[in-house]
Amino acid sequence: MKTEMQEFMDALKARTPGEPEFHQAVEEVIETVWDTYQANPKYKANKILEKMVEPERVIMFRVPWIDDKGEVQINRGYRVQFNSAIGPYKGGIRFHPAVTLGTLKFLGFEQTFKNSLTTLPMGGGKGGSDFNPKGKSDNEVMRFCQSFMTELCKYIGPDTDVPAGDLGVGGREVGYMFGQYKRIRNEFTGVLTGKPFEFGGSRVRPESTGYGTVYLAQHVLASKGEKIAGKVVAISGFGNVAWGAAQKLVQLGAKVITVSGPDGYIYDEKGLDQEKINYLLELRASNNDVVEPYAKKFGARFKAGKKPWEVKCDIAFPCAIQNELNGEDAKQLVANGCRLIVETSNMGCTPEAIHYANEHITFVPGKAANAGGVATSCLEMSQNAMHYSWPAEEVDAKLSQIMKDIHDTCLKYGREGDKVNYVKGANIGGFIKVAEAMCAQGHV
Repeated sequence: MKTEMQEFMDALKARTPGEPEFHQAVEEVIETVWDTYQANPKYKANKILEKMVEPERVIMFRVPWIDDKGEVQINRGYRVQFNSAIGPYKGGIRFHPAVTLGTLKFLGFEQTFKNSLTTLPMGGGKGGSDFNPKGKSDNEVMRFCQSFMTELCKYIGPDTDVPAGDLGVGGREVGYMFGQYKRIRNEFTGVLTGKPFEFGGSRVRPESTGYGTVYLAQHVLASKGEKIAGKVVAISGFGNVAWGAAQKLVQLGAKVITVSGPDGYIYDEKGLDQEKINYLLELRASNNDVVEPYAKKFGARFKAGKKPWEVKCDIAFPCAIQNELNGEDAKQLVANGCRLIVETSNMGCTPEAIHYANEHITFVPGKAANAGGVATSCLEMSQNAMHYSWPAEEVDAKLSQIMKDIHDTCLKYGREGDKVNYVKGANIGGFIKVAEAMCAQGHV
């Protein structure tokens, strides 16, 4: 790392101690946009990078709620409104015991560039709580969501900040929060996305992150004269994202051989089909986050405590959580013949994995690969503003076009001779649009 970059990162770490995920996210961007930043006097004069790493607003609040035993519980809630230069804050709400301010700052920072890449008018934000919805009754989840929204509703709105679901926050939680917002504000507006279709949700939204990452992989392969049909694919996770990716891959003729959970992974030599994908949905609906039952039902192999990156595959889609694929995993994938890693989870790969994969095969970063979810959320916002719903085919077609636009941006800024550095292309493409808007709006 250049001396000036190192000084920048050292100063950031000193100012924001105890936030390693945020530091990791910033460093990954800084390494690729630094030369672009230094070459533009306007960016330097306006101290754009220094502004970009500071959230415009951080909201932190307590969330009291009463459990089914009548006992008062206290959690902590957050909303990080990171950057609104190109549109209202947009980003998910995460309910997970590991949620911290540093985690949400990393996610909000990433979201800013991801949203910029979609070409749609959305700024970056993220929020959540250390509340764990697993093992809670529907009434407990409802009471928590209502308490959370009672405070959050003061800071959000359809033209200010439009949260969505994320880890631990699905249609149920979004519904409870939307109901409380409507009750307090007496407004039926598109203030949340990821809603059930019956009251303003968009077709294809649950599948969109998974569908989008596959569409982007299609464009990457097409640029090499290849098709996705017939490719052997390893996937991690089995939530909404992995489900959507698996479903679209199977539709396009790929062979998906793995899914995973916290208990390990399954290796299905025959490949997933729609029946098996539907069964994974049933497991999730029963609040079961382990995959061993799949192996027992379909006669697949179960590898306890292992990650799926040890299997032979053509393409790997990490779809679970941050830093799930490390340097050793990347080396193993490459050694086993993998030629493309599509980072579908947010910051799903460690810096060591990214550097190794970039040197040896094609690597697509999460801010490009998983942008389909937020892109479809923006389509939901548009439908809500018009009080209208597009059919699934129209939403899917728009999503496919957005992912093509993202790929075109990566090609524009990431070409290095006869190779494309997708990390560089995504970061520079996302950065320039936000930087130009920030310069035009003055010191705010």
